[in-house]
Amino acid sequence: MNKIIINKVRAKQPLIHHLTNQVVMNFTANGLLSFGGAPVMAKSEEEADDMASAADGVLINIGTITAPEIPAMIAAGKTANKKGIPVVLDPVGVAATPFRTDAVKRILNEIQPDVIKGNAGELAHLVQIPWETKGVESLGDGNADDIALKVAKTYQTTAIVTGKTDVICSGEKILYNDTGNPILGKITGAGCLLGSILTACLTTDDSIDQQAHTALRFYGLAAEFAANGLEVNGPGTFLPRFIDALSLETNKLERI
Repeated sequence: MNKIIINKVRAKQPLIHHLTNQVVMNFTANGLLSFGGAPVMAKSEEEADDMASAADGVLINIGTITAPEIPAMIAAGKTANKKGIPVVLDPVGVAATPFRTDAVKRILNEIQPDVIKGNAGELAHLVQIPWETKGVESLGDGNADDIALKVAKTYQTTAIVTGKTDVICSGEKILYNDTGNPILGKITGAGCLLGSILTACLTTDDSIDQQAHTALRFYGLAAEFAANGLEVNGPGTFLPRFIDALSLETNKLERI
């Protein structure tokens, strides 16, 4: 983990334009604020261009996508591409329905994401690799490296396959992250908030490999720290401690 990247984000307090799902907005906003970024939630097509123009990064998350939101996502992404600020695409549940699949196709036809992040089932679906899914969850088993590499090459982007071990691929190079705690799978929006913090880390002037790896490692370490709290008895008591952990200095989170 590159601690300098975390410090740069906190000094800059980047404004991240979220076009994200209804379920996680509050959790995402609080988590990004704790980490050191500034969230704005705006999904109206009428203001998507203006909001993206004012932002330092754009996160597109299709978790609760509706048809009217697609043009707003495309408009914000196009503006971000023109401005040269990072765009992260989180194709939540893209394999679940034809509507979601078509929505992501439309988005990818119009914009160039800097990162596509999702679980193995979601990213496998984007490159026609067979994988078992259930709703927004990935159930299959296979080679995540192959998925990440194919997504990165197909879409000329950095691909992040999240899981027990996260896989980051920006081309030929592959990095791994093994931090985290299973309790993250018991709360709604863990992956969505990760996308927000990832977008914030992409606003620094460092290499995308280091930005992505730093975001994932920090996030996982914060989860480990929170889960080990004596007062944590399950997902409900984990959540507030996790929000707190996202604000900590990196030296308090690093494994002994």
